[in-house]
Amino acid sequence: MAESAEKINLLVTVPLPEEMLADIRAVSSHIRLTPFFTRKAEEVPADIWKKTEVLYTDAALPDPQLAPELKFIQFHWTGLDMLVESPLFKNPEVQVAHSSGVAVSQIGEYAVMMMLALGHRLPEMTALQAKSEWVRNRWEKLIPVELRGSTVGIVGYGSIGREIARLLQPFGVKVLATKRNMMQPKDSGYTQEGLGDPEGALFHRLYPVQAIGSMLKECDFVVVCLPLTPATHHLINDEVLRHMKPEAYLIDIGRGEIVDQAALLTALQEHRIAGAALDVFEEEPLNPQSPFWHLPNVYVTPHVSGVSTEYRRRVVELFIQNLTSYINGLPLQNVFNSEQGY
Repeated sequence: MAESAEKINLLVTVPLPEEMLADIRAVSSHIRLTPFFTRKAEEVPADIWKKTEVLYTDAALPDPQLAPELKFIQFHWTGLDMLVESPLFKNPEVQVAHSSGVAVSQIGEYAVMMMLALGHRLPEMTALQAKSEWVRNRWEKLIPVELRGSTVGIVGYGSIGREIARLLQPFGVKVLATKRNMMQPKDSGYTQEGLGDPEGALFHRLYPVQAIGSMLKECDFVVVCLPLTPATHHLINDEVLRHMKPEAYLIDIGRGEIVDQAALLTALQEHRIAGAALDVFEEEPLNPQSPFWHLPNVYVTPHVSGVSTEYRRRVVELFIQNLTSYINGLPLQNVFNSEQGY
């Protein structure tokens, strides 16, 4: 849409503070912003849906017939796998954008933290402290897997994977990665200044997803940070896990359904891999009876790797860029690709 005298009716359903709403309004004098904070589309009055042209939301999606003027949806989150069945995703007249690239800082730090914690045997040492036990033969039992000189495999070299690669540079790590399109190593998505690997220069080798087994054979740490699509569901299965070294660790910060968790549980219980850090699960919340809670070589966290006090501000900054582009008829960043599923 080109800049015009027509008012742009913008609906914001995500609770944002007034200063952020003011920043959005400041994009153009033609914006008529309506804040209606809800996660349920049915709670939004019909007269608001009827005139909405731009929607900023986390989950509230209307029936397309109720929002005939809708042209642009900006999602507050990156993973849209639970919403893609909405007819709005299939409407060529509606541009859908996600927030990929916004949470890379905190998720990248989480991944590196877990590599250090697992590699330096922190789960075992925490358990020993709880028992007030100064373990004998500590030189043998608590030998670390150091990051320096190790090989890290990143399953999915998107915005998060690129930030992990950047953070690992001072450690002298060999970075391997899988990428859907190996012929385009540069990052075409949204990138915050100074973060990630926009030029695609921080890995040692790229692998096609079909060759993931070959990559895993070399890795001391494996980080799963793919989006969930039909193609990635249970991508990490028993066959793939059997390519990992027995002293290697798995970190999952993508989606729980990407890893076959029954196969992972068996691999951990049989000590075919050294341990894991799991922030996502096939069913959330994780059942209190799940064996994952009590495995001595596993960290379980409640889907918090992307949490940050700065998250809303960063998403609003992305939205303001996209809203400016929309008003001026320019391409948006992070447009959902229905063929790829993300």
